Amino acid sequence: MKPDRVLLLTTGGTIDKIYFDSLSEYQVGPPGIERLLQRVRFVPQWRVCSLIRKDSLDLTESDRQLIRETVQTAPESRVLITHGTDTMAQTAQSLLGIPDRIIVLTGAMQPAGFHDSDADFNVAFALGALQSLTTPGVWIAMNGQLLAAGKAHKNRELGIFELLPHNTNAPQTET
Repeated sequence: MKPDRVLLLTTGGTIDKIYFDSLSEYQVGPPGIERLLQRVRFVPQWRVCSLIRKDSLDLTESDRQLIRETVQTAPESRVLITHGTDTMAQTAQSLLGIPDRIIVLTGAMQPAGFHDSDADFNVAFALGALQSLTTPGVWIAMNGQLLAAGKAHKNRELGIFELLPHNTNAPQTET
């Protein structure tokens, strides 16, 4: 697989949220990925596709099908998807089996516009992983970890992504 332009597919989520007042009223704003790319000084060629602007809890199966179809038909073989963290693992699993694509999903626990956001780190880490991986597949890049789709989940209590416990009945995939 030759390195090529990277597709940056945005779907909304916390990374793009804009808060308006101290009561935490928010809406998903325009994608901030281009500002993030400038801040992290990402060099390879890229293309942004703002596909969906929703909180991940509001994503439907039709939305996930649209994400899958967009990835499958894209000319790029490397795809970074910014996504809300609440259902990121579910969307990652829905992308399994797409041939000839390296797909990495990432997001943020705090909006990219916040001073203490993890967005810059997560996006830079995900882009580094995307450029380094050589085998097609689907991964989640969060909290400095690269986890295979189908083997990871969000630990809401700790606010991190981690491997599924070994005793789970969740579907597993090969890495």
